[in-house]
Amino acid sequence: MLPPRVAERLQSMTAFYDDPALRQGWAAQTYHEMLARYYNLQIPPDASVLEVGCGDGRLLSLLHGRRRVGIDVSERQIQKARARMPGGEFHVQAGETLSLAQQFDFIIISETINHAADVQMIFERLHHVSHERTRLIINFFNNLWRPLSAMAALTRMRTLQPETNWLSHEDVRNLLALSGWEEVGCTTRILWPFRALGLEVLLNRWLAPLLRPFCLAIFSTARPQPPATLKPQTVSVIIPARNEAGNIEAAVARIPTMGAGTEIIFVEGHSTDSTWEEIQRVAKAFPSRRITCLQQSGKGKGDAVRAGFAVATGDIVMILDADLTVQPEELPKFYAAIASGRAEFANGVRLVYPMQQEAMRFLNLCANKAFGLIFSWLLGQPVKDTLCGSKAMLRQNYERLAAGRAYFGEFDPFGDFDLLFGAEKLGLRIMDVPIHYADRTYGSTNIHRWSHGWLLLRMVWFAARKLKFV
Repeated sequence: MLPPRVAERLQSMTAFYDDPALRQGWAAQTYHEMLARYYNLQIPPDASVLEVGCGDGRLLSLLHGRRRVGIDVSERQIQKARARMPGGEFHVQAGETLSLAQQFDFIIISETINHAADVQMIFERLHHVSHERTRLIINFFNNLWRPLSAMAALTRMRTLQPETNWLSHEDVRNLLALSGWEEVGCTTRILWPFRALGLEVLLNRWLAPLLRPFCLAIFSTARPQPPATLKPQTVSVIIPARNEAGNIEAAVARIPTMGAGTEIIFVEGHSTDSTWEEIQRVAKAFPSRRITCLQQSGKGKGDAVRAGFAVATGDIVMILDADLTVQPEELPKFYAAIASGRAEFANGVRLVYPMQQEAMRFLNLCANKAFGLIFSWLLGQPVKDTLCGSKAMLRQNYERLAAGRAYFGEFDPFGDFDLLFGAEKLGLRIMDVPIHYADRTYGSTNIHRWSHGWLLLRMVWFAARKLKFV
């Protein structure tokens, strides 16, 4: 079953592209011809080709290949593709639920990841239609062009698009690695997506290779890695909860059973509502789930996380915030990242997929992006979202981290930085796991923007002294 936010996103995407009023931009044909030129540099005439998110088949019709297959969520777009390419094969399917009994030499995804419901899910499904020599080629927009792209859509120069994902090349490379793909090459193309006075030849052929950071289209080529052997491991999910009575039962009902077994550890933190009573009630109401109920003696989420980890027995420990703005259904992504060995520290990221309207205020969004850049520099590894509540690691690595905590001290009231800084000091491989961030449905946030923002700035200086200026 798809996570609720993924299913909702797929429904909205289907409705958008099924709309009869949707029209192709007047520059679309030229742009697709330019893309096809670069795809055909890699695709030989005798190859089998699958395009995920083929739309009306415009690009696929221009590609090499003895067998060309396209899938798209929109029945209306697939009908257009069949009319355009009578010799092609087309199916109404989403990449997230792809189910074809075929394997392909080349799989292409042209800009579909910019508005996909779940990119990691698509990449994982592609293994079912790949063989060991398959090459996955993706092109997506350079975010520098985002303002110009929006303007082009408003003037009908390019086709209108639904709300897009915030994807950088680093995000795509990370998602490929999480999904069992290895990037083997990356380049950028197209400085001038029009035909006028021969400028496209000068700019795209001769200047684009010299001005790579400014090109419109980023092309990434990947190959499938050998399947990871997932040794079943037990999991402990730690849930710090303060004034979250209305979310406790939903958390237990929605947390999937992962690996060789899943225990749930609630750590209640001096609530003024009935959270503690609700935790005890729910523990009795779900006798089939292994639930531990704790009350923290200290203060703050960081103290609650440490208390939960101290009693955890699972091979893998992970955190889920009790507000459920990170969906429990997405926890298996964290399990797979750690159990497969692809990551040693899995860090949730809220800043890739579009959020629900009330999920995060604009100033909070800007601050999160800024702190992500700063902490990526401090840690020496890309960390796009430092304050997402969901994180996971092996319990034995956490025990090593806790043993060396004296170097930093118990400085962190949130718990996120204690783990991130400790993981970096241990030399653990940190990988971002994009998740879908939802509105809170019960209670109010425990975050105080200004006081906590000032505290974060102090942590930047603290971390710089401990990790960089040493």
